[in-house]
Amino acid sequence: MNKILSATFSVVLIFLLSIFFSFQTPSEWFLGGNAAKSYQMGKDLSTKDGTVVYHLKSVDSLITGFGTVMNYMDPKPFLGKRVRMTGMLKTLDIKDWSGFWLRIDEKDSRLPLGFDNMHDGRTDRSIRGTTDWNRYEIILDVPKESFKMAYGGMISGVGQIWFKDIKFEIIDKSIRITGR
Repeated sequence: MNKILSATFSVVLIFLLSIFFSFQTPSEWFLGGNAAKSYQMGKDLSTKDGTVVYHLKSVDSLITGFGTVMNYMDPKPFLGKRVRMTGMLKTLDIKDWSGFWLRIDEKDSRLPLGFDNMHDGRTDRSIRGTTDWNRYEIILDVPKESFKMAYGGMISGVGQIWFKDIKFEIIDKSIRITGR
């Protein structure tokens, strides 16, 4: 009987630990936005194919700002080039809007050299409601004086997003930019 109880306890403990460790806060990503305290972020390690999926979810029922799971990268490989950021994103109950975003920063400046959040670009391509996985892209020029590139997934208002497979590539300048 003790062996059965011990085995049952071990199985339950392993199950609980797998839940705890399968959803962790990303170490290389961080939470930002003007309403960051109204959101929870995470990194889902339990996908069937081993793909890392990032997650952002509102925790308040009424939010008048936005939250983002974001990261920075060095723009050196892209200086003077046109870059395409792509990724997969899905949504759940987005009341206002959501999407990817990319900002190109100059050193010691508060104004970006380039910006697109899929809402305030050349056209509104923001995502609302509930959607399955879709591929989205942002295209911007990276001027030679660029110092940093900031990017991520975001929600304005309430809802939840998951995103994965963010990639950057240099593309031909004949392809039109999507942002400002």
